[in-house]
Formats: sequence, structure tokens, C-alpha cells
Amino acid sequence: MERKAVVVCVAAGFLGLLSAALGFAAEATRVKISDVQTTMPGDCVYPRSPALALGLTAAVALMMAQAIINTVTGCICCKKHLNPSDTNWTVALISFIISWVTFIIAFLLLLTGAALNDQHGEESMYFGNYCYVVKPGVFSGGAVMSLASVALGIVYYVALSSSKNVQSWDPQQNQGIAMGQPQIPPQSTQPVFVHEDTYNRQQFP
Repeated sequence: MERKAVVVCVAAGFLGLLSAALGFAAEATRVKISDVQTTMPGDCVYPRSPALALGLTAAVALMMAQAIINTVTGCICCKKHLNPSDTNWTVALISFIISWVTFIIAFLLLLTGAALNDQHGEESMYFGNYCYVVKPGVFSGGAVMSLASVALGIVYYVALSSSKNVQSWDPQQNQGIAMGQPQIPPQSTQPVFVHEDTYNRQQFP
């Protein structure tokens, strides 16, 4: 693997792990229903939580990882001279599609969880009797999808790079024409004796 590919995979993998770690941290620090206090007029008192900043940072890290992979690799639909029957190309196409699907889901989950967790101070009860909080699993789901998105993005990048290397190799370039001197046996300097009956003789008058 080339040095450029190693750098891209390491950078994208680090950002993916960072996004997942921040997502799990946001899940652990989100505002729970037990943290919310109610007042007599029917208001909900929310405490401050770092889940908002953690969720937003996780979404930004995921977006950066996706941007790095797709900037270096480019859209697979715009590639020319690629053989669709190639196994690497098929793997790259499937990974590209699933990576974008998981990216959108993870990004929306992290942003939604962060936005819904941005409640502090006194808020009115929803529907008269409920204090709304982020449901369990929103941030952790986004973290898992972040890992899947970045992992599939790396697979897409590596598979497409391998497909390019196969396509750029031309077997005809390695087939040269052998040039050399014709092999002629050395001529002997020894006299050659020919029998007198070897040639037809003609008698002239």
C-alpha cells in the first residue's frame, strides 16, 4: 500500500473513532428523565449537559472523515476506464453506497440528539404532563453508524485504488520483441571431398 493510502486510511480511521467515542460519551452524559425536575406551575427544569457539544463535535468529525475519503477518491460514478466486471470495482460500489447511507443516518442521529438535548432552565411541559428528553440509544446509534460509515469508506477507497492499479497495468507493455542476431553455424575451413558420381556428367563431342 502506498504512503498516500496509509495516510488517508489513518486520518479517516482516527476521525471515525473520534466521532464514535464522542457519540458514546454524549450518550452517557445526556439528560435523563431522572435529572429533570418539575415545578408547581407545570414547568420542567433541565440541567446543563455536555452532550450538546459532544454530539456536535462527533458530527463534525464524521463529516471530516467522509470529506477526506471522498475528496481523495472522488465519486465512483465519474470514474472512466473502469471495468464493471472487476471484483474490486463491485466491492467499491457497494461500499460507496452503504457508506453514504450510514453517514446520513449517523449525521442525523448525532445532530438530532444534540439539538434535543439543548434544553436547560425552565421549559413548559409537553402536552401538559410530560418533560421531553432524548430517548436512549440516539447518540449510541449515531456512534455505531459513524464507525460503519468510516469503515466502509476506507474499504471503498482501498478497493477503488486496487481497481485503478489493475486497470493501469497493460500486459502488452511487458511483451517485447526479442531482437538478436540469427544463429548461423560457423563455416568450416576444411576441404570437402565430393564423390565423382555426385554430379551428372555430360559428354560433349
